[in-house]
Amino acid sequence: MLTGAAGFLGSHALRHILTNTDWEVIAPVTFRHKGIPQRIVVQMEGRQDWYDRLRLVRGDLTAPIDPIATALIGDVDYVINYASESHVDRSIEQPVPFIRNNVDVMMNVLEYARIVRPTAVIQISTDEVYGPAPAGHAHREWEAVIPSNPYSASKAAQEAIVTAWWRTYDIPVAIVNSMNLVGELQDPEKFVPLIMSRLQDGQTVPIHGEIGPDGQVRIGSRYYMHARNLADAILFLLRRGRIARYAEGFDRPDRWHVVGEREVDNLSLLRQVAELMGITDPAYEVVTFHASRPGHDLRYALDGAKIAAEGWRAPLSLDDSLARVVDWTLKHPDWWVADNAFHP
Repeated sequence: MLTGAAGFLGSHALRHILTNTDWEVIAPVTFRHKGIPQRIVVQMEGRQDWYDRLRLVRGDLTAPIDPIATALIGDVDYVINYASESHVDRSIEQPVPFIRNNVDVMMNVLEYARIVRPTAVIQISTDEVYGPAPAGHAHREWEAVIPSNPYSASKAAQEAIVTAWWRTYDIPVAIVNSMNLVGELQDPEKFVPLIMSRLQDGQTVPIHGEIGPDGQVRIGSRYYMHARNLADAILFLLRRGRIARYAEGFDRPDRWHVVGEREVDNLSLLRQVAELMGITDPAYEVVTFHASRPGHDLRYALDGAKIAAEGWRAPLSLDDSLARVVDWTLKHPDWWVADNAFHP
C-alpha cells in the first residue's frame, strides 16, 4: 500500500516501484488535499501493464479505514506512508487543521497495519524534526527532536505515534528522514518551481538569509535531492529486510537518513536554475528568514553515513536532477502555474 500516490513525492515513488519491481500497488486516494489525478497519469506514461498492477481505492486517510475499505485494500506486504501535508507556510497560516490532518493520517495508517500485519511500514519523515543544524554539523539518527514550526511539529508527532505503535502493538516500522526534494510535477509553492515561475515572469526571487553581528550576510542552505532518490532508498531498505522489533530486544525503531550529495546555499541554487533556463543575471533579494517566515530555520543537515554503510548510493546526481527538472518543467509550464486551478 502506497499512500500519497497522487502527491508529488508519492507519484515518483509509484513510478519507481512500477519500474523497478513486479509488485502490485494499492493506493488510497482522495484528490482532496495536494494530490491530483494528473500526476498519476503522467507517471504511468500510458503503460497498460502498469495500470494492471495499480489499484486506486477512494478513501480519506484522515478518517479511520473502515471495514469495507480494509476489505477493498486487502492484505499487503508493505505499507509506505507518504501521505501528509508538507508546506511550512501553510502550516504557519493554519496550524490546527494542518497538524490534525497529519496526526489523524498517521494513526489511521497504523491502525490499518494492526489489522493486516504487514512485513514493514515505512514512515516518510523530514530533516526538519531536528530543528536547525549549526554550521558544520549534520544530525545523526536519533539526535534530539526539536521542531521549529507546526509542519515539523506534526512530523515529529507522527514519529512519536509510530514509536508508540511499534512498541505497544509490535508494528514493524522504519522511519526515513529525508532532505529537501526536487523533481518533475512539484507544486509551484516549492522553491525550485517558485524560482522558475518568478524568473519566467521577470520577477525578483526572495532568498532567505540573515545579517550577522559583523554585518555579513549568511544565506540559507539545504541538501537538495531528486524525489526518485528517496524512492530508491525506500526500495533498498525494503529489500534489505531486517526491520528492528521491540519484541526482539530493540529499544527503538529503525531510523534512516537519506541525504543529498552536497550542501547548496539558496543563492547558488537560484543561479544554477537560472543558468539552466538561459538567464544570466537573475534578480533576487535577501530577506531575513525568520522575520519573513517565522518558524523557519536557516540550515538543515542530516548525516547519511548509516545507509551509505549498508551499500545504498543515490542513482541521480544533483546536477542531473536539476537539469531534468528544469527541462521537463519548461516543456510543461502548466505544472508551475496551474496549481490554483487544481486546488481552489
